[in-house]
Amino acid sequence: MPHAVIPIQPAPEELALYEIRKKIYPRAVHGWFAKWRWALIFLTQAVFYGLPWLGWNGRQAVLFDLGARKFYIFGLVFWPQDVIYLSILLILSALSLFLFTAVAGRLWCGYACPQTVYTEIFSWIERKIEGDRLARIRLDAAPLSLEKFLIKALKHAAWFTVALWTGYTFVGYFTPIHDLGIRGITWELGPWESFWILFYGFATYGNAGFMREQVCKYMCPYARFQSVMFDKDTLVITYDRERGEPRGSRSKAVKPRDRGLGDCVDCSICVQVCPTGIDIRNGLQYECIGCGACIDGCNRVMDKMGYPPGLIRYTTENALARGYDTKAMWRRVFRSRTLVYTAVLLAIVGVTVGSLAMKNPLKVDVIRDRGALAREAAPGVIENVYRVQLMNTDETPRQFTIRAEGMPGLKVVGVDQPVAVAAAQTRLLALRLQVIRDGEGTDSAGGTGEHAQHDEHGLLDPGMHKIEFIIEAVDDHQVVRHEQSSFIVPH
Repeated sequence: MPHAVIPIQPAPEELALYEIRKKIYPRAVHGWFAKWRWALIFLTQAVFYGLPWLGWNGRQAVLFDLGARKFYIFGLVFWPQDVIYLSILLILSALSLFLFTAVAGRLWCGYACPQTVYTEIFSWIERKIEGDRLARIRLDAAPLSLEKFLIKALKHAAWFTVALWTGYTFVGYFTPIHDLGIRGITWELGPWESFWILFYGFATYGNAGFMREQVCKYMCPYARFQSVMFDKDTLVITYDRERGEPRGSRSKAVKPRDRGLGDCVDCSICVQVCPTGIDIRNGLQYECIGCGACIDGCNRVMDKMGYPPGLIRYTTENALARGYDTKAMWRRVFRSRTLVYTAVLLAIVGVTVGSLAMKNPLKVDVIRDRGALAREAAPGVIENVYRVQLMNTDETPRQFTIRAEGMPGLKVVGVDQPVAVAAAQTRLLALRLQVIRDGEGTDSAGGTGEHAQHDEHGLLDPGMHKIEFIIEAVDDHQVVRHEQSSFIVPH
C-alpha cells in the first residue's frame, strides 16, 4: 500500500504583545497652535516654579505642611477637617475635564498635561543641542565619536538639571523651599526629602526624555476612555478627505483639479511634526493628543502652495458630513450637554467661593472626660470635667470666652478667661463645669434654667442633662461656635 502523505503544517506565526518602539523625531513647527501651546507652557511653569518662592504673612504663600497637617494657600489655612474642599477640587477637576473634552477633545493632553509640557521642554532642549529632525536622525545613526559623546552628554546634563530642579520645586511645596535649598547646599537634607527630590526628578527625566509618547499611548488611561465623552458635535482634529484626496505631489504651478488631484501634496509634514508619530490622514486615533501641530504644519504647506488653509483643522463630524459653516458648527458645539456641564461647574465654583468667604475660622471639639467621673466637688456642688480643643484656623491671634448654658447656675471653672489661641494654632483645655444641686440661682445667660429637671424637693434629677458650650471671640462676635454636650448628675 502506498504511504499516506501527511501535509507539512506551516510554522505558527509569532505575534508580539508589545510593539518595539520606533524612535520618533518630531520636527519643529510654527503656527497659531504652537504659539498657544508655548504660551500655556510658560504660564503653567511660571505658576509651578514660581509659587513656592512667594511669601505671605511671613511664611511661604503656598505650603502643604503634612507634618503640621495644615495647607496654606495665600490667606487661607486648611486643616484635616476641611477635607470637603479637597473633594470639591476633585469634582471641579473631573467636571472641567468632561467639559473640555465634550467641547474640543483632548485639550488637556495637548496643552496643559505635565507629560506634554515637559516632553515639549525636553524636545526644545534636544533641538537646541542636537539640531532639528534630520540632524538628530543623522547623529543617532552615526558611529560613536568624541563629538557625538559630548553632544549627547550635554543634552542629558541639561535634561537632568531641569528634572532635578523640577523635583526640588515639587518637594518645595511640602517643605519650605528656602530651608530646603539651604539644607541641600549644606548636605543636610533628610532621607525622605532626598528620596522625593530624586524620585520626582528621575520620573521627569525618564518620562519626558525617553518614554514620551509611550506614556500617552500605553500608560495614560484617559486615552482609552476619551471616546465615551466624544460625540458627533465635538471639535476634533480632522483631515478633510473630500478636499485632500486623491493626494499626490505636484509643482506649485500645477492646478490640482486639472490633474485629478486633491489639495494634499503628500509631503508627510503632518506626520513629521506629530509628537506621537501618527498619520492624521488615516482618521482620528486614540494616540492623537490634540496638540494641533499637524494643523500648523499643513497650513504652512498650504500657504506655500497657494491653497486655502484648513485641510487639517479642528471641526466636528457633523460639520464635515453635512457641510455646516463655522457659525452653525459652533452653535452645535455649545449644545445642551456642554451648557449643563458649564452651569454645574459655575454653580459649584460659586458655592465654594461663598463657603470660603463665610468660613468660620473657629473650630471646637468638646469631649466629656471619661476618666473623671461626675462628682460632688463641695457640699451640694456637682462637677463634671471636659476636654475642649480650640482651633484658630485664621492667621490672626484671637482670644475666646467660654460659657455654658442649659442648667441653672452652671458655670465654667478651672480656666483663666479669655483664652488666648495663637494664629493657626490649636489649644487643648481641661475645664470643669459646676452646678449647685438644689437648683437655686440662675444659669450663666441670666435665665432660670427651665430645661433642667428637678424632683419634688427642688433637687436636680440624677442622670444626664443636655447643655451647650458657647465659645466666642472677644474681638469679633461673629466668630462663635455652639457645641452640644451633656452634664451628668450622680445619684
